[in-house]
Amino acid sequence: MAPDTHRSPDPDPAGDFLLATCQPGAEEALVARITRALPGTTRGAWRRGSVSFRLPPGADPTGDDLERLREEAVFARVLFRCFGQARWHDDAGRATAVRALVPAVRWDVAHCFPRDVRGIAASDTASAVVAARAGLDTLFPGLRHGRAAPGELVLDCLVDEPDRWWLGWHRATAPATLLPGGFHPLPLPGDKVSRAWLKLDEAIAVFGIDFGAGSACEFGASPGGACQRLLEAGLDVVAVDPALVDPVVAALPRFAQWRKRARDVPLRDLRGFDWLLSDMNIDPVGTLAALERAVTASGSRVRGVVATLKLPDWSRAAALDEWLGRFRAWGFVPEARQLSTGGREVCVVARRDAPGRRPAGRPAPPPVRKPVRRSRRATRRPER
Repeated sequence: MAPDTHRSPDPDPAGDFLLATCQPGAEEALVARITRALPGTTRGAWRRGSVSFRLPPGADPTGDDLERLREEAVFARVLFRCFGQARWHDDAGRATAVRALVPAVRWDVAHCFPRDVRGIAASDTASAVVAARAGLDTLFPGLRHGRAAPGELVLDCLVDEPDRWWLGWHRATAPATLLPGGFHPLPLPGDKVSRAWLKLDEAIAVFGIDFGAGSACEFGASPGGACQRLLEAGLDVVAVDPALVDPVVAALPRFAQWRKRARDVPLRDLRGFDWLLSDMNIDPVGTLAALERAVTASGSRVRGVVATLKLPDWSRAAALDEWLGRFRAWGFVPEARQLSTGGREVCVVARRDAPGRRPAGRPAPPPVRKPVRRSRRATRRPER
């Protein structure tokens, strides 16, 4: 294959550090996964929401190696090669500090972002990011900002303080690496009933989910935001939850609700679904038990699972590999990531391994449904 003469070359030097951002509180979980995936790596400077890592001698993770490291670093929003920290007292000092760090290569696009977007409203972070973009424009005329295209060379600028930036680079590849800071770019639309819509929308983008034709069942569906997104994807949807979903969702075509707990649904009723989702606010052990009951039942045809595993505290993140092993034991290939739109939780997307997978182009049979009984007792909100 002829070399791509239009591709910007990787920076030289590449930088002796890695820098990762994460949800505030996830720092220790992030450190544990990166230092295990890349032996010899040590934690460097860190602040709430970001950690730098000193690479071991001889290590040069770029390309596929860096992609594999990103896959292991489940809690990292972004992970990039870091040149270091630029600090200054005035505009002239800023220009000197940045030029001393950043190699003179042809940058395709710049990503300027804060450590965590939830701090924007309570600080001047938003204005600092705008100022950072203006500052980079002065130093690198014609630099583009915003979403990168696959293969482009990205100049990363983590705005730590108005007078302090961390600078580095990455090659845009996986969906999250195309976005500044790895943040999902869409706000919650006003006609959606909950943030679960936004979480599933990000999961679809990040994991490249193609639901195809068919049906889906969601455990713990109320008030129905994820069901809305599934319906928009063209699926027939059944919500399983003792609590009623929002009337906006309940009135949509191709939707039904079974008002019961997941463990109370007869296994024969779960055989007709192509996708299984779970966003139950319970311990991951309980979520996995409910999923296992459904996907391992005789006659199950589930092709994929989208599961939110809640972390009661950050120490539970140490069990993540064990949980992913459960999916593999069921015949699925799992991927995991902490979404930027989620809370203290991990999103797992697991697709059936190829031998047992139904071809995407084959029409799915209609889902097995039970009507929602409209009785006086059924309309009361049951206790969880």
